[in-house]
Amino acid sequence: MSVGISVSGTMTWVDTHCHLQLDGREPFVLLDRAPEVDWLVVPGVDAESSRESLVLAAEFPDRVLATAGLHPHEATLWPSQREAIEEMAPGVAAIGETGMDFYRDLSPREQQEVSFRGHIELALNQEKPIIVHCRDAFARVHEIIDETGVGDQTVMHSWTGGTRWTKRFLDLGVTFSFSGPLAFETGETIRLGAALVPPDRAVVETDTPYLAPPPHRGEKNEPAWVAFVGQALAEVWGMDVEEVAAVTSSNATRIFKP
Repeated sequence: MSVGISVSGTMTWVDTHCHLQLDGREPFVLLDRAPEVDWLVVPGVDAESSRESLVLAAEFPDRVLATAGLHPHEATLWPSQREAIEEMAPGVAAIGETGMDFYRDLSPREQQEVSFRGHIELALNQEKPIIVHCRDAFARVHEIIDETGVGDQTVMHSWTGGTRWTKRFLDLGVTFSFSGPLAFETGETIRLGAALVPPDRAVVETDTPYLAPPPHRGEKNEPAWVAFVGQALAEVWGMDVEEVAAVTSSNATRIFKP
């Protein structure tokens, strides 16, 4: 796969978190509408969606990378789905989406931690990146990443931390993935945190079909709109948007190894 700025000078992006298999629209339609997205990562959120991610990667081998994981909302399923996710792990680009969510608490926090630690063990054993969801759980997620030493392999999905937590997670060696909320009118705290992130420690994502950035807020998100996130990051960093496209794409290639 080619990444970054093409030989023709056309600006291209990598969408590092795009749930094509959860969208409901035909994947090829969304991909066709996003010619500027060179390739994208389709994270699994349970065993079934992880298998669907692998199917998409086989169908679109030049544009889609698969992952396998169990979302913290579904952490109670870890005992029954762990084996299936572990079996898929050798054939995917990353482990996750995993992590902890204390905002919705749809699974008991103790079970979220068991699942999260299981994913970390898998990522370490497979020597693959791990995609981490963290909502209102910064302290515990930080403690676990620090304790397990998985920071250099970690991508913090849809990062929403302010300056305090951004500084602390920077010290762990993680990569920050920015999504639509960076561009929201209410996203000033996120933008202040993002300003502290060196360009070589950031990637961009859409989280399709969720979190559409302005001017499409409230609509179903899609890969083509990752450029709006990149534009917001360019404004935060005071960089040309072409530079942001190039550096975030380069970072994604280093991490996910397409």
